[in-house]
Amino acid sequence: MLTARCPCGSDKPLEQCCALYHRGLPAPTAEVLMRSRYSAYALGLIDYLRTTTLPAQQAGLDLQAISAWSLESSWLGLTVESAEEFDGQPAHARVTFTAHWRDAGGEHSHRECSAFVRAGNAWYFIDPTVELRASRNDPCPCASGQKFKKCCSAFF
Repeated sequence: MLTARCPCGSDKPLEQCCALYHRGLPAPTAEVLMRSRYSAYALGLIDYLRTTTLPAQQAGLDLQAISAWSLESSWLGLTVESAEEFDGQPAHARVTFTAHWRDAGGEHSHRECSAFVRAGNAWYFIDPTVELRASRNDPCPCASGQKFKKCCSAFF
């Protein structure tokens, strides 16, 4: 019996890799979260993409556009270039990667350095396409209890 390989490129079976996180296990690192989000795009798991985005940004996501891109594309692979975690309360991270896909317009790739924050035991993607209405002295949208300028502002 063949088992499906995980789309994230780990060479592990999906059920022993990203499916664990898609079913609710918190990703242990920002890189694992990013890989599981790529797999979610490949598998059409739009709810997972929403719930792993910073909660303060979830209402601003265009879920129809995300769903269309996910379902109308063939996901060709993921290359992770680097992953850096920054200690602190809360912890932050950056993951640089290139995602490859094919759609009606041909083959494409997108290189990005994504930002993440850990709140409690969960990592969240900080979506640069969703505007946050936070000024320097407002409470940080990650719910750390700190002011925005002392927490996530450097990652937006």
